[in-house]
Amino acid sequence: TKLFFIPQGLTMLLYGTIGLFLDIYLWLIIIWNVGSGYNEFNKANGQVSIFRWGFPGKNRRLKITCSIEDIQAIKINIKKGLNPSNSIYLKVKGKLDIPLTVVGQPLRLVEIEDKAADLASFLNVPFESSI
Repeated sequence: TKLFFIPQGLTMLLYGTIGLFLDIYLWLIIIWNVGSGYNEFNKANGQVSIFRWGFPGKNRRLKITCSIEDIQAIKINIKKGLNPSNSIYLKVKGKLDIPLTVVGQPLRLVEIEDKAADLASFLNVPFESSI
């Protein structure tokens, strides 16, 4: 077998450049506040509004609006293992499950269950769990 010689300085330059671009990307996500937003449940007009900030461009503002009657259930998704996550989802007729937990807010299982149960009782919809 034949081994190719790659100078150590060239390898370190490659890794440094990749690290610099990754660092710039992560800082821009923090500055742009990607994934943050709010959830509004208004029983007076029967509307649910979910707003999130996205990446700059024509789809920077992500706003989903639906009727309270279209909500089928509140669902929690619990993942255990190497990359655990606890999330609350809104199940809407004719749409994919909409995540309600904001990015970067890790919550304990008890807090997730309490928030989901309160929301389900407020909206008068069933509460589902998937582990």
